[in-house]
Amino acid sequence: MRPSRAEPPFAPPPRPDNDGKVLAGDVDEFADWEQAMKTPAELRLKSGERWRGFNFGAKRSIAGEVVFCTAMMGYPESLTDPSFEGQILVLTYPIVGNYGVPPDETDEQGIPRYFEGSRIYPVAVVVSEYSFAASHYSAVKSLSRWLEEHKVPGISGVDTRAITKRLRQEGSALGAVVVGNDAAPQWEDPNLKNLVAQVSVSSPKVYHPIRDETEEGKPPLVVAVDCGMKFNIVRYFVHYLRVRLKVVPWDYDFTKEEFDGLFISNGPGDPEKCEATVNCLRKIMQERPQLPIFGICLGHQLLSLAAGCHTYKMKFGNRGVNQPCVDLRTGRCYITSQNHGFAVDDSALPEGWHALFTNANDGSNEGIAHKERPWFSVQFHPEACCGPVDTAFLFDEFSKILRNSAGRSLTTISYKHPQAISKVLVLGSGGLTIGQAGEFDYSGSQAIKALREQHVQSVLINPNIATVQTSRGLADQIYFVPVTPEFVTKVIDKVRPDGLFAAFGGQTALNCAVALHRDGTLKKYGVKVLGTQIDSIVATEDREIFKVGVESLGEKCAQSACANTFEEARKVALEIGFPVLVRAAFALGGLGSGFASNEEELEVLLTRAFATSSQVIIDECLKGWKELEYEVVRDSRDNCLVVCNMENLDPMGVHTGESIVVAPSQTLSNDEYHRLRAVAIKVIRHFGIVGEANIQYALDPNSNRYRIVEVNARLSRSSALASKATGYPLAYVAAKLALGHDLVSLRNLVTRSTTACFEPSLDYCVVKIPRWDIDKFPTVERTLGTQMKSVGEVMSIARSFPEAIQKALRMVNEGSVGFDGSWYLRARSAAAVSQNGNIEEELRYPGPLRMWAIAHAFENKYSVEQVYQLTKIDRWYLAKLYSVHQGRKRMEGMGSLDALKQAGPDFLRRVKQLGFCDRQIAKAVGDSAEAVMKLRAGWNVRPCVKQVDTLAAEFPAKTNYLYLSYVGTQHDVPPLKSEKLAPHKDSLYDSAFGKGKLDEESGFGLPTRKIAKVHSSPRGWSPRVKSAPSKEEPPPLELGADKQDKAAFIVLGSGCYRIGASVEFDWSSVSAVRTLRETGHRAMVINCNPETVSTDYDESDRLYFEELTLETVSEICNFEQPNGTIVSVGGQTPNNLAPKLDKMGIRILGTAAKNIDRAEDRSKFSSMCDELDIDQPQWSEFVKFEDALLFANTVGFPVLVRPSYVLSGAAMRVIDNEEQLKTFLGTSAVVEQEFPVVISKYIEGAREIEFDGVGCMGEIINYAISEHVEDAGTHSGDATLLLPSQRLHLETNRRVMQIAAQLCKALNISGPFNVQFMSQEAGSRSMRTVKVIECNVRASRTVPFVSKTYNINFIELATRVMLGQEVKPMKVHVNDFDFVACKAPMFSFLRLSGSDPRVGVEMQSTGEVACFGQDAHEAFLKAIIASGIKIKFDPCGLLLSLGPQEDKMAILEYLPLLDEMGYKLYATSGTASFIQAQRPKRKGVEIPVAVLNNAVTQKKPNVTEAIADETVRIVICTPSSRDSAGATAGYFLRRKALESGATIIVNLRQALMLIDALHQKWSTERNGREFWTLQSWQECHLIG
Repeated sequence: MRPSRAEPPFAPPPRPDNDGKVLAGDVDEFADWEQAMKTPAELRLKSGERWRGFNFGAKRSIAGEVVFCTAMMGYPESLTDPSFEGQILVLTYPIVGNYGVPPDETDEQGIPRYFEGSRIYPVAVVVSEYSFAASHYSAVKSLSRWLEEHKVPGISGVDTRAITKRLRQEGSALGAVVVGNDAAPQWEDPNLKNLVAQVSVSSPKVYHPIRDETEEGKPPLVVAVDCGMKFNIVRYFVHYLRVRLKVVPWDYDFTKEEFDGLFISNGPGDPEKCEATVNCLRKIMQERPQLPIFGICLGHQLLSLAAGCHTYKMKFGNRGVNQPCVDLRTGRCYITSQNHGFAVDDSALPEGWHALFTNANDGSNEGIAHKERPWFSVQFHPEACCGPVDTAFLFDEFSKILRNSAGRSLTTISYKHPQAISKVLVLGSGGLTIGQAGEFDYSGSQAIKALREQHVQSVLINPNIATVQTSRGLADQIYFVPVTPEFVTKVIDKVRPDGLFAAFGGQTALNCAVALHRDGTLKKYGVKVLGTQIDSIVATEDREIFKVGVESLGEKCAQSACANTFEEARKVALEIGFPVLVRAAFALGGLGSGFASNEEELEVLLTRAFATSSQVIIDECLKGWKELEYEVVRDSRDNCLVVCNMENLDPMGVHTGESIVVAPSQTLSNDEYHRLRAVAIKVIRHFGIVGEANIQYALDPNSNRYRIVEVNARLSRSSALASKATGYPLAYVAAKLALGHDLVSLRNLVTRSTTACFEPSLDYCVVKIPRWDIDKFPTVERTLGTQMKSVGEVMSIARSFPEAIQKALRMVNEGSVGFDGSWYLRARSAAAVSQNGNIEEELRYPGPLRMWAIAHAFENKYSVEQVYQLTKIDRWYLAKLYSVHQGRKRMEGMGSLDALKQAGPDFLRRVKQLGFCDRQIAKAVGDSAEAVMKLRAGWNVRPCVKQVDTLAAEFPAKTNYLYLSYVGTQHDVPPLKSEKLAPHKDSLYDSAFGKGKLDEESGFGLPTRKIAKVHSSPRGWSPRVKSAPSKEEPPPLELGADKQDKAAFIVLGSGCYRIGASVEFDWSSVSAVRTLRETGHRAMVINCNPETVSTDYDESDRLYFEELTLETVSEICNFEQPNGTIVSVGGQTPNNLAPKLDKMGIRILGTAAKNIDRAEDRSKFSSMCDELDIDQPQWSEFVKFEDALLFANTVGFPVLVRPSYVLSGAAMRVIDNEEQLKTFLGTSAVVEQEFPVVISKYIEGAREIEFDGVGCMGEIINYAISEHVEDAGTHSGDATLLLPSQRLHLETNRRVMQIAAQLCKALNISGPFNVQFMSQEAGSRSMRTVKVIECNVRASRTVPFVSKTYNINFIELATRVMLGQEVKPMKVHVNDFDFVACKAPMFSFLRLSGSDPRVGVEMQSTGEVACFGQDAHEAFLKAIIASGIKIKFDPCGLLLSLGPQEDKMAILEYLPLLDEMGYKLYATSGTASFIQAQRPKRKGVEIPVAVLNNAVTQKKPNVTEAIADETVRIVICTPSSRDSAGATAGYFLRRKALESGATIIVNLRQALMLIDALHQKWSTERNGREFWTLQSWQECHLIG
């Protein structure tokens, strides 16, 4: 038996002597750029266009044909491809040179290991951003040096996207690269030459395969006609097929020789120039009709000419690695690598021949085959280097023919007709938590949209009322119930769906579906799981099954083993060896995971992991390896592709959700990228995944070793990021595939002319940075690791990495100006962490401030190499960050704006290309941002508006998905008001307000190629090539409506999710956008959050994925000239911009900016309330500590300190004494406030009331009043709400209305607003008081809740008001409601190791849920179950540990209810002593309470043991103090209960409500009645 043959790459290279220091560690990119700018260069086209940049590589001018290539990696392979002979190659991916150039080594056959030819073949190279720094273990020189050695010039700093669009529109062009002061060379058309003669070998050469002694006989002999053959073809024949290969010149007469097969290679130029080759082919086809013949690329064209076909020159050719080609024998589509400018006309093939492959994008021929003879050829490269090797099976087919196998055998997949599905149950993800956030609102919304297009009824279960997917008009039925097997079974029993979508709701939905599968519910009701099947899901989730599956493919996971007990886990850890990674199986966001360096640390992690899962995984430690992700899509016909690959900037050891992620990968070679791509496809096929999946790798940075970390067989956080990063709607496509469609028949929704079976080419760089709010949890460790702590994320798009990373750093923290060490110091102070921390510790152990810590390290003279040794972040990224640092140092050295002016516009443009904002530049030169903006405008240094179009400008894009970049000279689009939109974009699809069913999308048919004359088409909008800088100021903004244009408005989104600003503001933004479009206007969105529905490009007429900063918003307004901007629906971030935007002359819709300021400025608002005689807690504004202390002593502690313009109670504190006041006022969160800080009396024991309203010119037109279950003192975002209010006196309601009306009139509100009140509900009317806490003149987090409860979209009303439309008041009669809604917070305390599960005035919840019930108790119980609190309905042990005396007193009357239900009562010593002294009784018998010692003492029995052995399953523990530094008995008790999976309640009012609700449920069911009611939202409101 023949030994296993080699797989590509065929000669794994030894590691060169390169440690990365020379090519990246010691490079000063900014200085290199300044030096390079001394040698300008131009790309000139014969038609007259010019693009100016600078030279790298050889200093030489030369002419050739200008072509473009859309490959994102593989420049060493592309530049050595002989098919590029004589051409000026434009690389569309903007950042080139990242991983340097490998050595000129050869293998045992004398073939270069790394290159495809013996030299560089393009005459010049054109790139957008040349990377002076290079980092890769195989690199020995820079790209510039390599080009210089081969006398090939390069030009950088030009708008390659604009060049690509020019070539796409008007075809390939003659051009020249002119360097320095050289005279322009003569135009030269390489197609007039016989290029093949220039690149072919001059004499025959024979390659012999290395054979095993057991192999008998001679291997077949193949003659390969070298027309410019790539070396990887030789490798395939010799190493893979193991044939003898005789390579002969292009004009060699092989007709008289004996051989077993003939191969015709790729090559450059016009095939008709190769007449000698064609004649030899014709002759041998006539004389030896049974001789196998195989052609590739040019070889395909030559075989076609020999057969009697015709060829033609294409408009711009196909040059890239993502061309989709359909095998016409099977219907399968493959992603291929191509490089050709000519094609075969298959419209009239000679008799006996038929088309073999067709290009699924442009319909051109991609292959032909003879019906009877063993002759076939393909236009693409099956050996693909660079590129994918999905079609390498064609070499196998040729080999079988050579070895006399019968026929050509290919595996085919039988066609599966889409299943007849009429109703699908969609499982949502529930409330937002760490590890499972808004990305599932986006994916679920896309899935429901796909169902509507197919006329399939959708039933959605999701208690997250703030989501877009739970809006009216999207799903046919919505159930606001917990996503648990119990409630989902009830819904299935009622609605009887045909199918189930389990992949669009995160781990919550997945775990629920697995449980329903295992208990037989799905089988019982005949519910089919659509898409990936449960068994496949389990195989990827169960680590042991997954490992076995991966290893069966010959691949490796990290060494690991599963354990089901503590003892098994200890044994496994010792076998693998410390350090080890401990993970909980079936967990999201790395819950319960961490690194253990010894047995003590292992015990701690095992306790945490087993608390959340029945299985624990112990992995070998791969810290320091690169972490990579691939997003893979597969359909039921086995078409499979990779949509996006992403590289974590942080090495292994940090959870991917915690990492900064870059897309596409920047430091992978072609070999690494495509090796991992091939493995991803192999793994996804093995596990039978249909739809979308994510695979994660660890890659050794010092070799080509890798490990598969895991596969997520569902939509994930990375899926949403990949969708937004590429423009490929993964969730929508996955839903279509689950319904039985295939990728080939679906359309690319961006181009609307190409197939969805393609791999996107990016011509930009994307950076994702997570958002952490760890400062809100003082007991949480700030170090990042394998367990997620981030609460949100941002994504930036730019055409250079520095530009992208600086954008993202500003997006994630609005106070930061970018990569700047000063933010590191300020943020540490705000978090009450010493500014003088150990910077090396911060770098070695990553935290939320890591990037700013690196900036601080550079400022303290740390080198790139030193930072690398501490962080293990790839040197390439560090070199780019160092270039930003050097640019800032250069500006600081100037010292003034005048010096900056002397540096000139090129310097200013360069620092803008490095991502510097005006504030950052102003800070460096010691001036104002306004002065820098004015200077930019005078020099016309303005950003370009660029499109995300999935195919790097190769095809015209219909997309409205945009970003800004200074790396460019030409806008891709005109302003929206002047653009004529396509019909599908100029009207709102009906899912916004449920106007009816969408028409089913028509299938995508293969396009018919048309050979037509190249016509000139309009150039891109406002080209700015070779234009002199304008000295004029830009015209003032004209914001009035143009009668000839359709009015266009901008909606500012929410920015990144954080505690206090979450999916509710995305719902508000989307509601505003949909209302604008429904009312006949055009709507634009500015947002930077990839988790949102508002950043789905289908939602608006134009999406700017951009910063929500004054500079960026004003630049977009300057370009778009909108009729108005809405700031009131995106939360605090856009609201804060209102006064400054107004000052710049940008029209703000709705409430005037000055009135927004009066509400947000604490001092102005309190003064206004005093003037209006509106009651509020006593207050004072202060500047000095002494003033604050005087006030506190006057009114008495406790007091509340509140900064202005903040969200979620940020930097708000309740102060109990003088020492606390002094400490808190010393933090930068207070002392560095731009706006006043107010101190007020803190009132305890009051009830809190929420008022949401819509105002119109100062009059309230709609409102809702909800009440908090908890008393005032719990932040409204952390409180449990009831709507309609259940316990408020009528007089209280009236007073709330009166005050709200006063405020609405005083602030002249037009739009949404929210007022928070506190009331003291005394029995006597005269003793009842209502006080105002604050007023927010914007949408609040409760707006979706009240809108959906009342079935009145408050934001739709508000938007119509802001547009000036007549809106009539809509009265809601709450007494007519026969249901109650309850909104409950979602906390992520379990995921934040060490956090104290308690609530206060600063918000800590990460999400919310809401449920409906026939009364408050049912709604409340559903809501807290949906929020993740595990309720034990059966009698069990209940522990009371109550701090305040009033809590102990209040619980007494509820003890009989607990006793009656059978709960066994326990209490800590203090609480037990109080209860026993009161001697509570039920039916005359004293209620027993057992004493447990606290969590700190060693005395037994104690609470720790009782919780661990499940004696106690419910814990009610209210803190005795407001602040927790940890280390208290109460803290340890709460933490233990949380980690052990017990029910933990920390607020007394919530506890009392729970006891009441449990008793009502117990009483109802005891009487034989069903407690739970089950109504859809539509049934509650009698809709449909």
